[in-house]
Amino acid sequence: MTDIAQVAEKAKVHEEKEADHHPYFRPRDAATLILVDRSGAIPKVLVGKRHDKVVFMPGKFVFPGGRVDKADYRVPCAAPITAELEANLAKGSPKTPASRAKSLAIAAIREACEETGLCLGRTAEGKVTKLDGPWKPFADAGLLPDPSSLFLIARAITPPGRVKRFDTRFFTADASAITHRVEGVIHADAELVELVWVELGSKPLADLHPMTRNVLNELHTRLATGPLRHDAPVPFFHFYGGKMQKDILG
Repeated sequence: MTDIAQVAEKAKVHEEKEADHHPYFRPRDAATLILVDRSGAIPKVLVGKRHDKVVFMPGKFVFPGGRVDKADYRVPCAAPITAELEANLAKGSPKTPASRAKSLAIAAIREACEETGLCLGRTAEGKVTKLDGPWKPFADAGLLPDPSSLFLIARAITPPGRVKRFDTRFFTADASAITHRVEGVIHADAELVELVWVELGSKPLADLHPMTRNVLNELHTRLATGPLRHDAPVPFFHFYGGKMQKDILG
């Protein structure tokens, strides 16, 4: 057995033991945003390098994302999510209601701004509700979050048996949707110490979490066919009988 095969086998055994020894945890809603720069011949995606002192995935390249907050649904937006995106988010069982769909899209924007300092927003018109907390950068720039540029690429659920489980929706948006940058978010002591635009298929992306690589492969395939569309199939990655399954949401 090769070294790589041995590592894979050990990981599989570890996963099985973990599944056997932890009770069932209901997955929590989470959202990830993959920003894409298509100005060159090869599309680039934005990844952040995690601090090497953090507990989860130290030193790894990741996409910004995290758990949905209860307050995300109440945040005023410059524009609603598109009907097509809402319809895609509603797919699956049980059906995702409109309020939850909005929360997922807004969470992706919030997490991206918090972790990278890059904000997807639009100038607020008229009287604007005061935004604070993680949304203060938007308020300071006279912006409201704008989810109208988001596309759903995939949905994935963490395997059962894990202490932390997430039901994650992976969104993407073009880099042109970035309207504001918060300075000072990326530094040597931050959660993300570096931001890098990397070409699809390049070495930094080979070290991503296997599930994230699956999602990125889906994005790569869709980008190869032309502009992103809401009517493209949306894969759903989940585990059944100890093995990862790929279904198409419908």
